[in-house]
Amino acid sequence: MVLNVCILGLKCSRLVNWIAAFTAICFSTGWSYAQAEIKHEAQQSRGAYLAKIADCAACHTAGPNSAPYAGGLGLNSPFGIIYSTNITPDPVAGIGKYSYDDFSRALRDGIRKDGKRLYPAMPYASFTAISDDDLHALYDYFMHEVPPVASTPPTTALPFPVNQRWTLLFWDAAFVRHQRFQPHRDRDAQWNRGAYLVQALGHCGACHTPRGLAYQEKAYDEKSPEFLKGAVIDNWFAPNLRNNYASGLGRWSEADIADFLRAGHGGQSAVFGSMRDVIENSTQYLDKNDLDAIAYYLKSLRAPPESSSYKPLASATAQIFKTSLTHPREHPGEGIYQSYCAKCHKKNGMGDLPKFPGLAGNPIVLSENALSIIRLVLEGGRTAKTRYGIEPKKMPAFAHKLTDSEIADVLSFIRNSWGNAAAPVTSRDVYLLREDLQK
Repeated sequence: MVLNVCILGLKCSRLVNWIAAFTAICFSTGWSYAQAEIKHEAQQSRGAYLAKIADCAACHTAGPNSAPYAGGLGLNSPFGIIYSTNITPDPVAGIGKYSYDDFSRALRDGIRKDGKRLYPAMPYASFTAISDDDLHALYDYFMHEVPPVASTPPTTALPFPVNQRWTLLFWDAAFVRHQRFQPHRDRDAQWNRGAYLVQALGHCGACHTPRGLAYQEKAYDEKSPEFLKGAVIDNWFAPNLRNNYASGLGRWSEADIADFLRAGHGGQSAVFGSMRDVIENSTQYLDKNDLDAIAYYLKSLRAPPESSSYKPLASATAQIFKTSLTHPREHPGEGIYQSYCAKCHKKNGMGDLPKFPGLAGNPIVLSENALSIIRLVLEGGRTAKTRYGIEPKKMPAFAHKLTDSEIADVLSFIRNSWGNAAAPVTSRDVYLLREDLQK
């Protein structure tokens, strides 16, 4: 994210992927855990809990059999692979020689101890708003509780001119607001808590806010209608989190949002792709009060204009009847849907909740950008495994079963049935994504 080295962010280990370098989210434990879990979590330090909820290990751990926080995970960027750093307290390979001021400078200003600038793959533009108390807790955890690992990750070697880190100075000056989060006096404590978690610690905008020509986030808070409007991140479309009726959270209750973050399903939807990792490693551990605060804040965001629409029909019978009237002859894609999709998502598109999400009125289905649903059909996926959800369900991949035209037809059918109304998917859309995923 630089004049000429701009790096576009990704969420979570795979929706956060290369956006979270020292991620930290300040949440406490809660909910009705098993007794052993309550005891275990109560024994954690605050910093340990922040790091766990922030899912720092997802980007800074090379794989399931690798040492936590030792770095080495290759994170895709538009300009090449960025390898995550070792953030254990090893004095040579890690951050063991970092003072608190060094740590703060890296997290809030994007400048490491040796003075070189970090690529904005680490979302310091959001982390600059983190409070002093939270930053101290994280520093104490990484310095005194994380075991040091003497493992040096591969060196990031981007091509010229993006390897010129000094140019990030200009990007920083143009786009980063170096200030701590300030509570809004005209808002209550719950709203301010939610705003802080979303804007600063959670850095939700790093994936869900559109980016400008320099790949900067177009907005950092609710003052702009661009904030959390949805954005393309590494061949996924991070959905609209504002209150649009069709493509956003307008029909979701606060409880739906909290349930989704806790269990991986809610509001007739189920998590997929990168966000699944966020929920499995992160948001399922949030305190109920913090989940409620996030939901409360998100429900306060006004809806920008949208081109999609959803007009729910009165009953399942009416939906089937309406579809038959709308498509007296088989609509392109309808036969494919009946053959491959209806078993789980049902003929009326209502799904089998919570096992299989509904497609009628699903915000992802109605997103103005259909990238995510195309990718789901091509690659398949699974739902999240959480302490509060059901056993994960898998969706098969159809990349080798269906042609580009067939996938475009079935998705266009889904996006315009059962009350859904959204732009059709073209075979070119499918072809281009298929090519990108094969690179």
